[in-house]
Amino acid sequence: MAHAVVVGAGIGGLTAAVALRRRGWEVTVFERAPSLEPVGSGLAIAANALRALDTIGVGDDIRRLSAVQGEAGIRRADGRWLMRTTEEATSARHGDSVVLLRRTDLVDAIAARLEPGVIRLGSTVTAVDPYTGRVTVRTGDPSDADTGADTGRAGAGPDGGAGPDGGAAHDGAAGTAEVVADLVVAADGIRSPVRAALFPGHPGPSYAGVTSWRLLVPGGGRPGRTFESWGEGRVFGVMPLAGGTAYCYATDTVPAGEDPGDGESRRAELLRLFGGWHDPIPALLEAAPPELVLRNDVHHLATPLPALHLGRVALLGDAAHAMTPNMGQGACQAIEDAVVLAHVAGDGGGPAGAAGVDLGPYTAARLERTARIMARSASICRTTRLRNPLAVRLRDTMMALAWRLAGGRMTAAMDEVLGWRPPTPPGSRLRPPVTPLTSPAPPAAAARREAR
Repeated sequence: MAHAVVVGAGIGGLTAAVALRRRGWEVTVFERAPSLEPVGSGLAIAANALRALDTIGVGDDIRRLSAVQGEAGIRRADGRWLMRTTEEATSARHGDSVVLLRRTDLVDAIAARLEPGVIRLGSTVTAVDPYTGRVTVRTGDPSDADTGADTGRAGAGPDGGAGPDGGAAHDGAAGTAEVVADLVVAADGIRSPVRAALFPGHPGPSYAGVTSWRLLVPGGGRPGRTFESWGEGRVFGVMPLAGGTAYCYATDTVPAGEDPGDGESRRAELLRLFGGWHDPIPALLEAAPPELVLRNDVHHLATPLPALHLGRVALLGDAAHAMTPNMGQGACQAIEDAVVLAHVAGDGGGPAGAAGVDLGPYTAARLERTARIMARSASICRTTRLRNPLAVRLRDTMMALAWRLAGGRMTAAMDEVLGWRPPTPPGSRLRPPVTPLTSPAPPAAAARREAR
């Protein structure tokens, strides 16, 4: 049986592990963290990623967590709508609406498909040889792990993901071991040591010019309150999650490295920046538990990689194409990567051969698509960073006019992203394809609201 090693137990790595297991591969997931604690708050899973999750049997589990209802769109800081649509219109066009959920809920649903022992916690991959598939793993205290790498060999750390303790294994003993894999999946995050070693000439991640806050507000997720508001260099978004919790996020255009360091200070800073914005933003910030307020500077890969593989190693998710969060496609593209990679890897019922898997088709299928989405997301990020009041007014006016005059064409611009369909694995039972409408078809009442 062919063997795959997955480096990192985040969303992309776990999806790849499940997809490969379903193709008959033996899989081992190495995760540096000694325990898989939830990292991050909420995330959006759009129609393209839901179809990909259908291929591993998780799609409907995630759809049941959807709390999106009514209108959604972009507003000004005073609350006036610039662009908006409805959940019904999105579903009619793409066959699915977006599902907003806690990151840990998604990871739990995916990891539940893995057998006990597949995930190895407290295991740091310190070297990978892309030409032989030899992986060196150190167990024990991650702080003691060797993070260096020679050319052609790579270290690997955590990918910023999270997963359940169920199915994970680690005996607690320190030591070093080597494993030879037919396929190595590098899902080790935006600062991927694997990527840095395989492509040493690549510039790596760069600061996108904004810092971000994420917070969960229990009891704040009311139906219909799904929006993103834009001000002068700032953004605030609100998404309802299952169970009545609101997931909120914000960005501001500031130099990197200015985090005050604790939850209460972060919440106070958010109140200073957004306390005068439209309802319900101030009330949500007042109700936010300080310990649930996270802050991170936003980094991305401004330059695409020359390829998403080398030898037996495939890069996926943030390791391959870290993007700004403005299109909500980071996790979605990692999920797409994983199911495409499993399709390319093929049947794992026998040995993959001396050369391992031919990963050329994986790069061919994923590199151009993800590079386009990276560029579009970065462009939106630059638009949100405008601070000059005249430039902001012009931006807002153009957005509102464009939506009123050409809303259908603007919605169609997302068809390339949301209309993606996964390769069909043998014996799968996917939902039938949905042909995008030539123009959005919101209910009459919503259409009248949009025309106002």
